[in-house]
Parts: sequence; structure tokens; C-alpha cells
Amino acid sequence: SNPFEVKVNRQKFDILGRKTKNDVGLPGVSRSKAIKKRNQTLLKEYKEREKTNVFKDKRFGEYNTKITPEEKMIRRFALERQQNYGKKNIYNLNEDEELTHYGQSLAEIEKLNDIVDSDSDTEERGTLSAELTAAHFGGGGGLLRKKVSSEQQDEEEEKPKSRKELIEEMIAKSKQEKQERQTRRESALELTEKLDKDWKEIQTLIARKTPKSEKKDKEVEKPKPDEYDMIVRELGFEMKAKPSERLKTEEELAKEEQARLQKLEADRLRRMRGIDEEANKKRPSHMSADDLADGFILDKDDRRLLSYKDGKINIENEDEEGEEEEEEEGEEKEEEGEEEDNENEEESQEESASENEEDDAADHHSDLESDLESEEEAAGNKEEKKHKENENEPQNVEKLDPKQEAAKSELPYTFAVPESYKTLKSLLAGRTIEQQLIVLERIQKCNHPSLAVGNKAKLEKLFGFLLEYIGELATLDIPELRTIDKLVLPLYNLCQMFPEAANDSIRFILRDAAHDLEEVIEVKGRATFPGLDTLIYLKIVALLFPTSDFWHPVVTPAFMYMSQLLTKCRITTLQDVIKGLFLCCLFLEYVSLSRRFVPELINFLLGVLHISLPKNQAQGYTVVHPFTPVGKNLELLLVCDKEDLKSWEKQNVPLSTVTRLKETSRTEINHTRLSCLALCFDLIKRCAALYESLPSFHEIMHPVKILLAQHVPVNEYPEKMQEWYHSALKELENKVKHYTPLICEKKKPVPLKQYTPKIVKVLEFGRKQAGSKKEQERKQLIQRHKRELKGAIREIRKDNQYLARMQLSEIMERDSARKRKVKELLGSLATQEGEWKAMKRKKWKN
Repeated sequence: SNPFEVKVNRQKFDILGRKTKNDVGLPGVSRSKAIKKRNQTLLKEYKEREKTNVFKDKRFGEYNTKITPEEKMIRRFALERQQNYGKKNIYNLNEDEELTHYGQSLAEIEKLNDIVDSDSDTEERGTLSAELTAAHFGGGGGLLRKKVSSEQQDEEEEKPKSRKELIEEMIAKSKQEKQERQTRRESALELTEKLDKDWKEIQTLIARKTPKSEKKDKEVEKPKPDEYDMIVRELGFEMKAKPSERLKTEEELAKEEQARLQKLEADRLRRMRGIDEEANKKRPSHMSADDLADGFILDKDDRRLLSYKDGKINIENEDEEGEEEEEEEGEEKEEEGEEEDNENEEESQEESASENEEDDAADHHSDLESDLESEEEAAGNKEEKKHKENENEPQNVEKLDPKQEAAKSELPYTFAVPESYKTLKSLLAGRTIEQQLIVLERIQKCNHPSLAVGNKAKLEKLFGFLLEYIGELATLDIPELRTIDKLVLPLYNLCQMFPEAANDSIRFILRDAAHDLEEVIEVKGRATFPGLDTLIYLKIVALLFPTSDFWHPVVTPAFMYMSQLLTKCRITTLQDVIKGLFLCCLFLEYVSLSRRFVPELINFLLGVLHISLPKNQAQGYTVVHPFTPVGKNLELLLVCDKEDLKSWEKQNVPLSTVTRLKETSRTEINHTRLSCLALCFDLIKRCAALYESLPSFHEIMHPVKILLAQHVPVNEYPEKMQEWYHSALKELENKVKHYTPLICEKKKPVPLKQYTPKIVKVLEFGRKQAGSKKEQERKQLIQRHKRELKGAIREIRKDNQYLARMQLSEIMERDSARKRKVKELLGSLATQEGEWKAMKRKKWKN
């Protein structure tokens, strides 16, 4: 390119903040100018990227290009004046206002022109006039000269007074002034007394006491206070809010409860052993200040008589006597040792409880209950020994203290966690329901997981032992269902504390029951309903775990096991019907929230209706396994005795009837059959209310509806049974069909013909289409945005390339400097090596 053809807009000086026009020229020149700009901006920032000592101009508007220099200067001047005014005039006061102190101007007080008035004090205590001080302390000369000079000016003819005359005149003048002040004070007192007397006389005339009758009338006439006023006064007397105490954590509460139970147990053991608590307390004997201890008497005379043998002191006798005394003292100590041990053990228990509260040393008390048991065993062994000793003695034995008997009969307050099922059974056996609950509660409180490390594993085992105990109660000849009902609460608490352990133990029980069912089916081809313990376990699952989940590790296996029982266990006895209906109730409890459809439930209810019909009417419908259309168990719920039908009353079917149904009479069995049938009607009604929102509700309940409407002999049943029947049938018939099932159409629907033509706008290539003004502006903005975006991307790429070149140049400079230094080092080493070889040669030559 010809340099004379390049047009360059040069700027003589670079001025900060001034806008300059764009440089115009050929591409090469513009590229060099761009590199120059990058050297001034990007390179400078790159070199100062890790430095903090960069000068920055912090003046107002220095980097703001929108403000003109004149505006910048005006604004800076205003800010400077504002800062100076704020600093200097903070404490400046207004000149127009005059400050005073007790009514006097501060300006006059600062001049110190105050005149001390000697007469200001009414009592004249310690005050002297100026003339008196000048006369006495000044020698009287100055006062004399002053008087003489003043008298010479006024009366030159008169002679000056002597010093004695002046002093006498001064004393007389001071006495006169004092007398005047005294008279003024006395006159003021007389006036005040007179005013008081006059006021009292006037007050008696003004004040008038109202009689009591008028007072009562006035009190009666007083208006009652308004409700708002009463509320305001009550609010004034209300207690103000006080900060509440901090809520304690679970660990703190557990420690406090453990300490409380340990203290109660120590008190119980003390009462059981007959130790008086007040006697153990050492009461200090009172001694007055004048006590000289004159009444001090030795309990025992320890002095020994001297004896001589062969001219020597007899020491052996003394030793024998000492040994006898030591033996007697040892026997006494052994007798008293038992009581002291008991007291020490109790004190150690109390100290350990206090250490628990203060230092959180829960590990020291993990075996506390075992210690207490060992104490009880030791106490029992001692009592047995005493009893054996007393048997040899005459039979003049007194009875035990009633307090000790009450303490023995009382429940212990601390228990160790049973390590086996037998120990738990021994703890709970022979106790009432309330006592069993108290024992389980104290076991949990004394062995809380936060108190010791191994308590968690022990309590997890306790959950399994408690489940086993409940199963044993259910398998008794007369099952203790009330006890089982009460024991569900501690079972629930343990499940909340250890959900994983509860999961595993219940799943283990369900897995065993399912395996037993499968083995029986493989061997015999049919199975029977399980015992009452398994049914109670299924009920407990519904109480401990959420049954509305889509999938649950405990509820889902229980659900599957119950469905297998309803489909694979054959109905052969009335007990099987009761168990099946119990499972149906459990199914409805499980799906009450999720509304999950259970086909086994509907099938079993249909089968119950089937076995309640006579053989001649059990036709015209299908029955699904485990029920059969023909067989000996067809009329299992059929009641033909009219007297039993008339005497029947609706009552719940208890589970305890499963075990003692054989011992009941025929009438009671017929009543149980009718109660089962009534329960079946009730379950059908509940199923209809539960599954009414299903799309296929009518298809599901259609077989039940047909069986109820066409085959059940309603007229033979009692009136109450007929009411249950009609309510169930009405519930099925009143349900409206809410949904229709989705069905795919056989043919694709033919679209309707459209007669309006579809207009498509054809655009010419390479030509801008005309449009409204807004559309054209929008297109221009879009095009401008694209152009600016491309330019910005291009500049960013160039900046990155420039920075990459700078970095590469720095790396190359560092590498070249390193190579140069390496060459210098190698050269110096080579010279050193040559010199060393030359020296070596010289040595060899020499």
C-alpha cells in the first residue's frame, strides 16, 4: 500500500475523558491502530492482573463520559463545600439566640463580674463584710486612707477620725444591720402564723362533712363502670409475659427420668430392709459457747494393769487381752458391716445418679440393674441365714414391720433389659395388666439408648421378645385379648424408636408363616387358616405401619399373605368363616385410604353368601375357589331353627369364640352363624361405598348384586337381619355409573370436508417484503442486533488471540532465558573441568 494514499486522523495529545472520532484508513493501518489500542488497554490490564498497587482516580465523574467537564467541576466544588461545611459548622450556634443559665446570660457570667453579697446568708454564719476584712486583716491603713481621702474631698474643714472611732462606728453599723435582719425575720414568721390561723378558720367554714345516709345515697347513685373501662383495668393487673424455660432434649429427659427411678428404687430397698432414713442422718449435737466439756466420760476404760513376772513386765498377757478385744471388735464389725454395706451401696447409687446428670457418664450405669438384682439376692441370702439362725432359737419371733412388707410387695423402679424371652416372661408373669405396662415403661426409661452404648441393641431385642409374648398370650386356651390390646402401646413406642428392628422382626414372622403355608399346600394340596396369633400379628401390622403406601417392606408382604389365605385356605368349619371375615375386615382397614381394589375380598364375601343358602337355591351363578358349588360344607351358615331365628340379636363376633366354639350350645352356634351373615351384609355395604369411584364398579359387584336380589331367602330371616339385607342391596342399586371404560374405535374417524381455500403467501427470493412501519423497524433492529453481535464476537476472538500471543511470548522469553542460563552454567562447568584436567596433567609430569 502507498503510504501517501493512507488517510490517518491523528491526535496530537491523548486527553483523558475526551471523545475522539473513529480512525479512518486502510485495513493495515486500522489493524495497527487496533493493536496499539490493545497494547494500551488489554496488555496493561494483563500485566496488572495480580497487582493491588494500581492508581485509580476516584474523583467524581472521572470515568463518566456522559457528563461535561463544566458539570464535573461544578459538582466537585459543591461536594467540597458540603464536606467542609459539615465538618466546621457542626457545633456552630445561632448568633441570634442568647444562652442563659438560671436567667443570667452566659456572656456576662464569663466576664467574672459577679459581686458577692455578704447579706445573702440569713443566719450570717462565717460571712464578713469587705470593710471589716479590710480593717482587721489589712491593718486598717488602706481603709483609713480611703476614708480620709473621701472626707478631704467632701469636707475639707472637718478633722479626720482616729482608728478607734472608725472601728467603733463600724461595729455599731454591723450590729444595726444584724438587728434589722432579725426584725424582718420575726415579722415574716408572725405573718405566716397569722396566715395559717386565718386559713384554718376559713377552712372550717368551707369544709362540710356529709352524713352517712347521704354518702350511701351517693354510693348507690354511682354509675356502673363501662365494660371497656373494666377490661382496661384488668389488662393493667394482668401478668406480663415472662421468658419460658428452655425445652429439654430427649437425652436430658431420659437422664432425669433414670435418676428419678434410681432414687425411688433406693428408697424402696431402704424401706424393705427396715433402715430408718432419719436415724442414718448424723445430727450434730449442739454445744454452747460456755461449754467446758466437764461431762466428758470415757465409754470404756482402756487402761491396763501392770504385771511383773521374774522382775519383768508381763507383755504376753497384754497381747492375749488385745487379741481377745480385737476378735470381739471384729465380730461386732462383721455384724455392723452388712448394714454399712447396704448404706454404702445406696449412697453409691445416688452418687452415680448425680454423676449421670452432671458428667453424662451413662456408660457407668449400663449394669446398674444387675447390681440391684445382686443386692436383692445378697439381701435374700442374708435373710435366709438369719431365718436359719432364728429356727434354732426359741420360737419367740416377732412379725415383720408392715412398712417392710409394703416395700417388698411394691414393684421395683429399675429393671434391666431382659436378654432372653424367658426373663421377660418371668418379669411379666403373674402381674396385672397395669403392672405389666409399668414394668415395660420402666425398662424403656431406665435403658434409654442415649444413656449407654449397648442399650439400643437390647431394646431392639425387647421388641421381638414382646411380639413372642403377645403370640403366646393369643395361643392360650382362653386368649387374653385385653392384655394384648394394652401391650400394643409399648410395642408402638418401641417401633417408633427402632423402625428397622421392628421391620425385620415382623417380616421374619410373616416369612415363616408364608413358608409354612406353602409347605402345607405342597404336601396336602390344601391349607387351613392359621392360628389366632398370626391373625393378631396382621392386625398389629396395620397399627404400627402405614397401610396407604404404594409399596411398603412390611405391609406389602402382609397384604400378599392375607390374599393367599383368602384364596388357598378351604372353608370347612365355622371357625374358618370367622377367621376369613376377620381378614376381610383387615383388608378394608388396610385399603380405607388408598382405595385399592382387592378381588379376593369380593370373592370371599360372595362365597359366604353362597354357604348361607340351602342346596336347592344354590344354582344359577358361579363360585370361585376355595368355595365349591357342591359339597358337605355347602350349608355351613344356614339356620333352620325358627326359635333360634326369633331369639337372635345383633352382636359382634369376638375372636375368642374361635377357641371355645366347640363348648357352646347349639343355640349359641346358630346365633354366631346369623351374626356372621349380618357382618357379611355390613362388609358388602362398606365395599360398595369404598369402590363406588371405580370405572368397573358395576361389573365387580354384579355377581353379589344378583345373589342378593335373586337367591337369598330374605323372608326367613329376622327383622333386624332383613334391615341389614335391604340396606346392603340399596347401597348397591343406588350407585350411578360415573365412568365408562375406554375402548379403541375400529375405524379411523373421517375428517369433515373444508370448502374454504387455504391461502399461502409466496415470498420472492432476495427481495424485502413490504409491511407496516412497526414490522420494518423490528426487522431493522433484529438485523442491527445480529450485526453488533457478530462484531462483538469478532472483537472478543481477536482479544483472546492477542492475549494468547502475549502469553506465548512470555513463555518463549522465559524458555530462552532458561536456555541461556543453562548454556552459561554448562560453559562454566566445562571451563572448570578443563582447568582441573590441566592441573592433573601437571601433577603427573611433576
